[in-house]
Amino acid sequence: MFDPKIDKPVIKVPAHACDSHFHIFGDPQKYPYGSELRYQPGIHSADDYAVFRDLVGFERTVMVQPSCFGKDNSCQLDAAKQFGLKNSRVVVDLDDNVTDSELADLSAAGACGIRINVKPIQPLTAGLAESLIPRIHLWEKRCQEIGWSIDFLFPDWLTTEMIPVLSKLRCNFTIAHMGMNKGCNGCSSEGFQKLKNLVANENGFCWIKLTAAYRISLDPDYQDIVPMERALLEAAPNRILWGSDFPHASFTQHNTVKLFNLLAQVAPERDLLEKVLVHNPAELYRFEV
Repeated sequence: MFDPKIDKPVIKVPAHACDSHFHIFGDPQKYPYGSELRYQPGIHSADDYAVFRDLVGFERTVMVQPSCFGKDNSCQLDAAKQFGLKNSRVVVDLDDNVTDSELADLSAAGACGIRINVKPIQPLTAGLAESLIPRIHLWEKRCQEIGWSIDFLFPDWLTTEMIPVLSKLRCNFTIAHMGMNKGCNGCSSEGFQKLKNLVANENGFCWIKLTAAYRISLDPDYQDIVPMERALLEAAPNRILWGSDFPHASFTQHNTVKLFNLLAQVAPERDLLEKVLVHNPAELYRFEV
């Protein structure tokens, strides 16, 4: 993932900078895996992540429930408690019938959103988009009531199919990994243009995460992703977030510091960097300003 003795950040992050998307993989003896394993997780503890956090200088963190733990969010919630709830949030995965009381308890433990996760390599599947709509509207209503957001992870084709639905949502929602739009298709592809228009809608509720460049890039240095990230930032500077996606699940060969250093190209202006790392996550995840 990185070597703190060798890998150095090229950006000095502003105060209160936030890593808005990463995962903790605790010991499965304490945090058992669910029934569906898309990959074989390794152990990457809160202490392991803290090495990266402290190297770069992040103060705030948003952990996202990985698929391997199913609906048991205790690993991420325990890490948030370890990091301190003042500066930590968790996006959880839940059954749709969870009670209002349980949601209140989760909010008190640092939860701030619900994840709707379709595996990024899911092939084109007729009817899948339609089957998700009732659940999306259910959580739209519940998130409106408690101030949470919905976090979507979809393959690229599904992101594009879902945009007419997402454009009508009236609660905040994030789209991870730039909607899985591939770098080889560039900024002019239909899917990317629709994504950019979605986040640029001033009356909308969409936020885009600049995360997991390695999932959508064919370039070992991720340079095909830089123009896409820049285009999104220019289109909606107040709606863009950055996350390390530590520890990169089944892509652990990728260097977390190298991924972070892409921001020097994407947002060289200090005011834009502060939006992406400080002001935008503070607004969405309700950190103290």
